Amino acid sequence: MEIEKYEVPSSNEIDIAEALRINSLREASQQPISDPDSWLDEEIRRNVLLTTVDYVLDWARSRSIFPLMFGLACCAFEMIGTATSRFDIARFGMDIFRWSPRQADLMIVAGTLTWKMAPAVKLIYEQMAEPKWVIAMGACAISGGTFRESYSVVPGINRIIPVDVYVPGCPPRPEGLIHGIRKIHEKIYKQSVQKALADRKAELGQKVSSLKDIGRVGGR
Repeated sequence: MEIEKYEVPSSNEIDIAEALRINSLREASQQPISDPDSWLDEEIRRNVLLTTVDYVLDWARSRSIFPLMFGLACCAFEMIGTATSRFDIARFGMDIFRWSPRQADLMIVAGTLTWKMAPAVKLIYEQMAEPKWVIAMGACAISGGTFRESYSVVPGINRIIPVDVYVPGCPPRPEGLIHGIRKIHEKIYKQSVQKALADRKAELGQKVSSLKDIGRVGGR
């Protein structure tokens, strides 16, 4: 039985093998190993959101608008059609049209407004809680339309109440009304709660000062 003989490497060969191993490790280790705790930052970015109170409130308001159906003429049929399943206005959180001004914050005036009906429109608008918005739907609501020369027609509801968005057409299609609603959303996003409170405080201060002036005049 023959015994295999192994040659013992010389010290020079051992040094060369070690140098090759070191060089290969150095070449493979040019980039640092990723931090094992990096998942913590990723978890925080995924679960923590930094924003402002204005943005949160405006986002909530834009997704919880309660429309007040105020159909006056033929444009009202297009407004009613917007609430059907084909156009799916429920995706904006507006699937239920309100009939009470105390439960609504968006008045959609669709149709021809006459001077006889104008006091009722203004009264209902004043009964709506703040913040509130108005859409003028159709040519008749915007400017009186073909009846603007009539003695009995209001040439635009902006003569009676402030209007935020105008939806032109005679009558406009439901897609036009949905576009107007999206414009209302954009306007809500730009609102500031802090500025609204400051404006309201200034308005109340003016009313109080005017009442004081009236009291002084009455006292004299």
